[in-house]
Order: sequence, then C-alpha cells, then structure tokens
Amino acid sequence: MALINTTIKPFAATAYKEGKFVDVTDADVKGKWAIFFFYPADFTFVCPTELEDLAGIYPTLQSLNVEVYSVSTDTHFSHKAWHDTSPAIGKINYYMLGDQSGQITNNFDVMRPGVGLADRATFLVDPEGVIQFMEITSEGVGRNATELLRKVKAAQYVAAHPGEVCPAKWEEGETTLAPSLDLVGKI
Repeated sequence: MALINTTIKPFAATAYKEGKFVDVTDADVKGKWAIFFFYPADFTFVCPTELEDLAGIYPTLQSLNVEVYSVSTDTHFSHKAWHDTSPAIGKINYYMLGDQSGQITNNFDVMRPGVGLADRATFLVDPEGVIQFMEITSEGVGRNATELLRKVKAAQYVAAHPGEVCPAKWEEGETTLAPSLDLVGKI
C-alpha cells in the first residue's frame, strides 16, 4: 500500500450533507485540502465517537481551507437516518459519503477483504489531489481529531515552506527543521 504522494483515483458518490443529498466526485475535491475519514459502519460503537470528535474541529478545518469527507460502505440514506437519530452524528456538518459500491474504499485500498467494510483510516489530500499522509488503525482503536488537526497544520506548513520539515510533536508557531548535512548526527 504505497499511496503517499499518489493522486486520488476517479470516483463518484452521493453524500448526505446538512439535510441534503449531494453528488461528489474526485474533481470536487481538488482545489482545497481534503480529509477522507473512513470508518466501518453506521450505527456502531467507536465510529460515532470519532465522527463527533471530528465534527467538533470541523469549523477550524474549514478556516484552514480543509473539507472533510467521511466514508463508509453504507448508503447516503443510511447516513441520513443515522444523522437524524443519533445525538452525536447529528452534530456533523461535513460530507458523509455513501460508498455502497466500494469504489472509494477500494481506491484508497482500505476495503476489508471478504467483509465489505472499510478499515478505520484517515487520508489527507492536498489541493492538487495528492495524498500527503495516511493513518490506519485496528477496529477497536479510535482516532483523535486534535492530533489530526495538528498533522493537517504540519502538512500545510511543509507545503508552504519548501526545505523545512516539522519534527515530532510540532505545534503551529514552533521551530521547524531545515534538513542539511550540518544537522546529521546532531539531533
């Protein structure tokens, strides 16, 4: 699975977003940063806690020119029903993509073989449609939206400042590194 620095593949899907069904394609993603947030299924246990956590930082992500696309192999109808009945999911204002064909999940190589469900996976895509980072966790391990936000800011910083990199635990405003021969063996 060597997806880092590759361009996202073509897709078309219907999403539930803010009370409406909307069509989304790979072309719609380009031009701004995008998070693809895959989860196994609607009406489950860990998934709503992650999606609610992500909903909490969505306004901040929007201010950073980042759009969010949650993706499961459920239909957009199921997403609407879940949104209408779950207090946690009812907080979501980002796109909830229905991927019942598995096209998007397979494009990102996170379909569980023989199961028809997505792995718990996160991808950050830059405005050119290139995957900049990914994270995949096991079924029972939920993700942290605050850490995701930190990684988004680091990726945006690196994209805007060629020749600099962000060290571990880097936070916005902290010192970065400029890789060079002078640094070898000194960190």
